[in-house]
Amino acid sequence: MDTLAALAGGFATALTPTHLLFAFVGCFLGTAVGVLPGIGPALTVALLLPITFQVPATSAFILFAGVYYGAMYGGSTTSILLNTPGESATIITALEGHRMARAGRAGPALATAAIGSFVAGTIATLALTFAAPVVVELALKLGPAEYFSLMVVAFVAVSAVLGASALRGLACLFLGLLLGIVGVDLQTGQPRFTFGMIEFLDGIEVTIVAVGLFAVAETLHLATRRKHGEDEILPVQGSLWLSKSDWARSWKPWLRGACIGFPFGAIPAGGSELPTFLSYYMERKLSKNPGEFGHGAIEGVAGPEAANNASAAGVLMPMLTLGLPTSVTAAIMLSAFQSYGIQPGPMLFVTQGDLVWGLIASLYVGNVMLLILNLPLVGLWVKILKIPTPQLYAGILVFATIGSYGVSNSVIDLLVMYGVGIVGLFMKRYDFPVAPAVIGMILGPLAEQAFRQALTISQGDVTTFITRPISASFLVVALLLAFGPKLWSAWVATQQRARA
Repeated sequence: MDTLAALAGGFATALTPTHLLFAFVGCFLGTAVGVLPGIGPALTVALLLPITFQVPATSAFILFAGVYYGAMYGGSTTSILLNTPGESATIITALEGHRMARAGRAGPALATAAIGSFVAGTIATLALTFAAPVVVELALKLGPAEYFSLMVVAFVAVSAVLGASALRGLACLFLGLLLGIVGVDLQTGQPRFTFGMIEFLDGIEVTIVAVGLFAVAETLHLATRRKHGEDEILPVQGSLWLSKSDWARSWKPWLRGACIGFPFGAIPAGGSELPTFLSYYMERKLSKNPGEFGHGAIEGVAGPEAANNASAAGVLMPMLTLGLPTSVTAAIMLSAFQSYGIQPGPMLFVTQGDLVWGLIASLYVGNVMLLILNLPLVGLWVKILKIPTPQLYAGILVFATIGSYGVSNSVIDLLVMYGVGIVGLFMKRYDFPVAPAVIGMILGPLAEQAFRQALTISQGDVTTFITRPISASFLVVALLLAFGPKLWSAWVATQQRARA
């Protein structure tokens, strides 16, 4: 009952005219950036970070959540009509969705994607609503040693597990950790890595680094890799609604996709790519018409799109309850919390209850808005795809420059932003993952603080991290994540040689 009462208060916050406007703007903008190939929610939220210095926290996070949810919806439009995923999570949607569009069934493909996103997003938001207070109760029992070990799991998951190379991921993680400890050490009062520059005594602003790594680096990367010529955008023919047969083949994949997406979004090595692939292969195995897969099976659009949107709600749970981001967008949103002087974690539900429950309630409102926006405005989204890419990239750089300079009116910050952007360009060019750098910068200082607190409590006894059962369990999980895949591969190779 306490949860329902808190949610009712959240709706009272979310349904005010101002917050409804922010939710609408976020949903509209998020759908638009989801449609545009290569421009996702992480880049957009990074560009919007400077508004945290002018807009109240609740309004800003309702806007960010609308952008995040909207991008999950919008990415399917590009995948279906252009065969170019607007988001990495919609890669699998292009397999069946584009073939449906080529067969003259773009309308049903877009409809099952939009309705499935609404159904799964609502189910996942319900799960967030009732699971988050339970996680908070458990999190309140964790001490500094457990928090440090949990952050080690997050570090390993985003660096050693995700991406093609564990070594490159760890290198980017340490780059982020290095950026995170620049400034005055809070415990000793000594400056660290400031090179005698007073501008760095307060540390490097996360906002500047996030905009540099995403807006600047991503724009430069896309500009250097831009394809010449125009892609073929397939027209939307026929009805935009589902037939009786389409409904019958879609509703079960929607539910299964929601059940797969939410838990994967909530775990550190989850994200939205893995559950979409799992959903696709599950639907292929369970389908009564497996021969249609590869030729435009509607289940191959319904299930992955549902999993994609459910994972978005799952990502928010560890960020709000534990202060741990499991995706790049969540990491940037976490930096926005820090801009307001708010630390996400179990106490957030106590100290910032109006903000948290207003944000959760806005997810329900945003889901309805997105369902209304997506299908009737599909013609507008198609026109957005025709924006000339040079003007689009130039506009992003202009907004990034103006926004970053407006935060502190510091030329040094602009130099740092473009310096980080150029480094980010080479990271993308040579396949170094960006996510570990951002998460390392945000969580690094928190991990250091938890490590010091744990040692202070244990009077310098380092074994406290392995003698406390929960902490030791987290460290074992981290070791399994780091070395388990290699050991498994080695074992499989040994077994194959033995059989040969």
